[in-house]
Amino acid sequence: MMGGGLFHHRKYSWPPEEYINRSTLQQFDFDSAAPPEQAWRRKLDSHADILKEFSVTFREAIQMVRLGVRLWSYVREEASHGRNAPIDPFTRGRCKPSASQGVPLGGMGSGSISRGFRGEFRHWQIIPGTHEASPVMANQFSIFISRDGGNKSYASVLAPGQHEGLGKNNDHGISSWGWNLSGQHSTYHALFPRAWTVYDGEPDPDLKVSCRQISPFVPHNYRDSSLPAAVFVYTLVNTGKERAKVSLLFTWANSIGGVSHLSGDHVNEPFIGEDGVSGVLLHHRTAKGRPPVTFSVAACETQNVSVTVLPCFGLSQESSKTAKDMWDTMARDGQFDRENFNSGLSTPSSPGETICAAVSATAWVEPHGKCTVVFGLAWSSPKVKFLKGSSYNRRYTKFYGTSERAAVDLVHDALTNYKRWEEEIEKWQAPILEDDKLPEWYKFTLFNELYFLVAGGTVWIDSSLPREEGMTVDHHPARKMEKGDKAVVEAKLNCGERGIDRTFSGESETKTFPQLSGEDMSMIPWKADDSRNSSHLPTVRDVHTEMDDVGRFLYLEGVEYVMWCTYDVHFYASFALLELFPKIELSIQRDFAKAVLCEDGRKVKFLAEGKSGIRKARGAVPHDLGTHDPWQEMNAYNIHDTSKWKDLNPKFVLQVYRDFSATGDMSFGVDVWPSVRAAMEYMKQFDRDDDGLIEHDGFPDQTYDTWTVHGVSAYCGGLWLAALQAAGAMALQLGDREFADWCKSTFLRAKPVFEEKLWNGSYFNYDSGSSSNSRSIQADQLAGQWYTASSGLPPLFDECKIRSSLQKVYDFNVMKVKGGRMGAVNGMHPNGKVDEACMQSREVWTGVTYGVAATMIFAGMKDEAFATAEGIFTAGWSEEGYGYWFQTPEGWTMDGHFRSLMYMRPLSIWGMQWALNPRKAILEAPTINTMDRMHIPPAPWRCRQHETSTRKAAKKTSCFRNSVFHCSCQ
Repeated sequence: MMGGGLFHHRKYSWPPEEYINRSTLQQFDFDSAAPPEQAWRRKLDSHADILKEFSVTFREAIQMVRLGVRLWSYVREEASHGRNAPIDPFTRGRCKPSASQGVPLGGMGSGSISRGFRGEFRHWQIIPGTHEASPVMANQFSIFISRDGGNKSYASVLAPGQHEGLGKNNDHGISSWGWNLSGQHSTYHALFPRAWTVYDGEPDPDLKVSCRQISPFVPHNYRDSSLPAAVFVYTLVNTGKERAKVSLLFTWANSIGGVSHLSGDHVNEPFIGEDGVSGVLLHHRTAKGRPPVTFSVAACETQNVSVTVLPCFGLSQESSKTAKDMWDTMARDGQFDRENFNSGLSTPSSPGETICAAVSATAWVEPHGKCTVVFGLAWSSPKVKFLKGSSYNRRYTKFYGTSERAAVDLVHDALTNYKRWEEEIEKWQAPILEDDKLPEWYKFTLFNELYFLVAGGTVWIDSSLPREEGMTVDHHPARKMEKGDKAVVEAKLNCGERGIDRTFSGESETKTFPQLSGEDMSMIPWKADDSRNSSHLPTVRDVHTEMDDVGRFLYLEGVEYVMWCTYDVHFYASFALLELFPKIELSIQRDFAKAVLCEDGRKVKFLAEGKSGIRKARGAVPHDLGTHDPWQEMNAYNIHDTSKWKDLNPKFVLQVYRDFSATGDMSFGVDVWPSVRAAMEYMKQFDRDDDGLIEHDGFPDQTYDTWTVHGVSAYCGGLWLAALQAAGAMALQLGDREFADWCKSTFLRAKPVFEEKLWNGSYFNYDSGSSSNSRSIQADQLAGQWYTASSGLPPLFDECKIRSSLQKVYDFNVMKVKGGRMGAVNGMHPNGKVDEACMQSREVWTGVTYGVAATMIFAGMKDEAFATAEGIFTAGWSEEGYGYWFQTPEGWTMDGHFRSLMYMRPLSIWGMQWALNPRKAILEAPTINTMDRMHIPPAPWRCRQHETSTRKAAKKTSCFRNSVFHCSCQ
């Protein structure tokens, strides 16, 4: 782990030859068995150190004592209702976090299982919003080798025997197995969504083994990427002079992590499927009324590979077939009795009893010969049920149905389609991996940070179906919709010779739009047509074709901050979705667009101040989509009243415009436009001196929710300027000239005030107040500029000011922290000392650092950008680092103590890739300043004067169907 050498040693390349013998690599140079040149690597005998969590200072503890008391009370109250609070700093998991993670298994949104680099299956997230970090040690691959003549034989679990509780004498459980692998000659190589484990002569010196792990994460493939399945391809190379009989064993416990295997009533069942696929189904009856789960472990039988199973064995001496019995059979015979396939359902397990299954695949490997053996794992949990009652079908059920026995078809298709998945994955990754201009560490870190889209608690449902008949969420039904709310959205775009004329009335096509000048634009005639059949009320989902319907998607802020699609953080992470799954990104934006126009008037106690307010105000962008009833009960976050936050609304406008520009999806733009206008108008209330700028309220009203802000801030003020520019540009393209003019006049008033209050000659001050940190250098001060550049909009400020600010951040926030080997600290005083005003000002935020690096790339500071981002790699991913690979935290302190492992924001590394390779639509955006194309009215146009017109437009977009929100669209 990290030592003093971290800050003095810089390594630019990690060639596989440093980890694997070159001749071994050559022997695996077929069928993708050899790990790629660019990959993250570890030796299996590397120690997985326990990670160190951050702690607050005495001063911070005093400042937060009241919040701590209220939060403790709230956590206990939620527990009394059988729920976990979305933020609970008081409860620690059964398993201490360690530097043991690896590439997770499965696609997106159907539950996930992580797999450590030493082979253990851990971090179970099958039940939405819950995770069990402890490994299930019975889940293992093992190998049994015998050779002609009987002179040599080997039997070993294919994982280093370094785990607690192993090696007990007279044990009939997994301690009786052969934990003989040292891991000294075995290595792990990761390039998400694949991983390679190479056993270079372990346990048999004359047998080389490569295990390739493949999951169906295939960009732009909205079918296969939803599948809960993974494949393990074993490539065997016999370098000896004798023929070898090799049996590979896959064991699996009937468990979803933690102590779930002890709940009882679980059943195992063998099966023989099509195309030689056979194995065992493990039917898991989930406790507490949650939907059941069925696992499928299988192997593919071929002419040279024989598959047998042991459908059920136990871990205690009382079991009719024990783990020791199973191991002894394999060590003696190398296979099980084929009659086991006819054994049928096992006896249901008793409470406190653990049952497991085993699948064996046996092959003969000739001297100097090669052989491939393939195993599959799938799990079927078709229903997603949230704690407050809402239930949905997972995305994969659209293709496989809702039977739990779909696990048979899932594992079959995984075993027969994995080669196609690999071809598509390699085609996607090759241009980046082959780009000699990119640092090697960046290439594999870019892909490996995507682990979060699988392991970040993702939920993907098959469509925007209303809640099931008879399902209720709480005792606060939504207001009955007024007649005007039922109007069908109609919009016609008359674009002269370009001839676009389309009506949105329940169905549409998605087409790209031409870049139009201000003179080309005509207003969109928003109007209600009450004569239509009101039995079908169109929503933003209705303008999708069947092809565009990719369902609805959730991912957590982090496994410790259990809130879905936290929007201030999605602002950073969304570049990954936009780049790889743009239809999912647009779906999330539509969900937030609907929420903007709705209000939830129920009272909530905000823990920071102890005051009460409504859960969600109309016009405010929600902080998150909820925890225990997402889409229906938003803003699970209750530390502050986020309806008063100053960054959420501008971030919504900026993301919408970026997505609108990048995809060219006109139906999306028309659909969300009322919400964009409403979000901008809502912010007007925070311009209290009518200078065009929004002011803060003296509390942490932003994503930095412990860092107090006064007056105007560089962060939110810059976001507001960028949002004015983006909203104005979007208004022009949609024909709303009046609103575009208001955006321009407000921008032209606000920008000089912003610079006058915050520009100090070399960077923008943290805020315009008079506190001790008002002149702090904030790493994230140009977040608004980042988005204008990402969207093809003109820069917010003169180039010299942008570069000067970024250079200041680089020189101080980056290079003055451990010589640039940690990333960018959030706050730094101009005297070169870290700003310790609060917990967050003194932290390095991984996702923010990537975002700052992306901003540098746009500003032509590519060397500084990669040096900045490399600090995150060095501290988080390198061998000398703190051990945060595949669990990148929100941030760390100067001594490397983490806060909030497995966090959403680090996906912003894809913002760097977006800057390096902008979309064609962005590159071809008009070079003329959008503000110059807008007409300035004789007098400043006041937003309130057009509140009525915006409300009329907002009517046309329906609020949530059957939602508990009190819609204010009137």
